[in-house]
Amino acid sequence: MAYKKVYLKPGKEESLKRFHPWVFSGAIRSIEGEPEEGETVDVYTAQKEFIACGHIQIGSIAVRVLTFKQEEINTEFWKRKLETAYALRRALGLAGNPTNNTYRLVHGEGDNLPGLVIDIYGQTAVMQAHSVGMHVCRMQIAEALSAVMGDVIHHIYYKSETTLPYKAELEAENGFIKGGSPENVALEYGLKFHVDWLKGQKTGFFVDQRENRRLLEHYARGRNVLNMFCYTGGFSFYAMRGGANLVHSVDSSAKAIDLTNMNVELNFPGDTRHQAYTEDAFKYLDRMGDHYDLIILDPPAFAKHKDALRNALRGYTKLNAKAFEKIKPGGILFTFSCSQVVDKVNFRNAVFTAAAQSGRSVRILHQLTQPADHPVNIYHPEGEYLKGLVLYVE
Repeated sequence: MAYKKVYLKPGKEESLKRFHPWVFSGAIRSIEGEPEEGETVDVYTAQKEFIACGHIQIGSIAVRVLTFKQEEINTEFWKRKLETAYALRRALGLAGNPTNNTYRLVHGEGDNLPGLVIDIYGQTAVMQAHSVGMHVCRMQIAEALSAVMGDVIHHIYYKSETTLPYKAELEAENGFIKGGSPENVALEYGLKFHVDWLKGQKTGFFVDQRENRRLLEHYARGRNVLNMFCYTGGFSFYAMRGGANLVHSVDSSAKAIDLTNMNVELNFPGDTRHQAYTEDAFKYLDRMGDHYDLIILDPPAFAKHKDALRNALRGYTKLNAKAFEKIKPGGILFTFSCSQVVDKVNFRNAVFTAAAQSGRSVRILHQLTQPADHPVNIYHPEGEYLKGLVLYVE
């Protein structure tokens, strides 16, 4: 099949030669014909040599590369890509694990499928498009997913209302592409939780903190735990299984607190160690006492784009300074940033500044990142978005 052609300016093919999966709008010299947004196009150098094939879109990232070979993007292509992704999750011991049926099957650029995210919760796959091209191909991808996963997946829920570029005016509606089960309890390392794929953030749960929650469980015994920005309480119920004395969960969303309480009840019915509060994080940190010796700070992204970086770093410093001020001596702080524009060095400096302001002696025990089912494409280092530190505070 012949795709419309995009021609680059001289020298602008260098990043593609290094297999970076994006073509920026400023690198394009001309476009043959008038491809619609989300259409598949072939990319050529100024010397008219083929270099890549991908989805075209209005915006600074003009083409998201699907392949560096000249090939047709069809159901067989999607099947091949999804089989590769599934094989990796099986190799990681996540897919097919009787104690765990929750994992990310496709992580955008990390799985050479820019603009596509697929999370698995039991028998339901939640599919999310972050590009117009993936939205256009959603039915083909769903068909390929059914072929690859077979009886493992009975339902496919499409959840892209909030992730597609609003300028594209696609009016995408969330809903089941296949099946339609109301059953929404999934399993992560033997712990059960409700997934809100209908109205929840991301695909309904923060799958990317799975290994970090497991690490927290190891530190929780005998401690008073505060889980800030708790969302659906993931860290809270791991802390409880780890033997915490008490666990307090805080989130500004009443819906998140309802889900947290439901998830704790699912795993620890009638357990009085847990209490949840609907309150602004900074207000809670201001008024709380100094009886916590394990604090988790996992805020939503403070910066969605580079212009917000300075304010975001101030926010991280202010938040961590509060925790350093209040945490008990011998306390442990798990602190995170999921802002892609805040790199490891920036985040560490913000936390370092907070520690220096507090005057406390602080040591780094662990430097955390996203788990292996959220892989970083070596040619696309921007894909490393989750940063975390585990700190011992004297």
